[in-house]
Amino acid sequence: MARNVIGGDLETCGTDPLTGFYRNGCCDTGGEDMGVHTVCARVTAEFLDFSREQGNDLSTPRPEFGFAGLVPGDRWCLCASRWVEALREGVAPPVVLEATHARTLEWVDLDDLRSHAVT
Repeated sequence: MARNVIGGDLETCGTDPLTGFYRNGCCDTGGEDMGVHTVCARVTAEFLDFSREQGNDLSTPRPEFGFAGLVPGDRWCLCASRWVEALREGVAPPVVLEATHARTLEWVDLDDLRSHAVT
């Protein structure tokens, strides 16, 4: 069983929309996941705008990929590096610690994650 950033079992991030690199609802990762989609975030409008500006439009529906587009409040497994970029720009979305994979700690300090934790 995968572990989360606070040492417990990795919990489900979101199933509506279905998230995760493996589209299993969890921010699990493996060798094929070059983007390291390990941060379970509750996306905000500010983050979605930021991501679009960085070239990753997460809010526009892409039916050809079975993707309805995200809206503020959706839970989504973000790339650890993108979350760090958003943190530096002051638009990091809140995170669900129990559903954020422990591998995230290779990129992000636990104190930064805790300061953005969903309560």
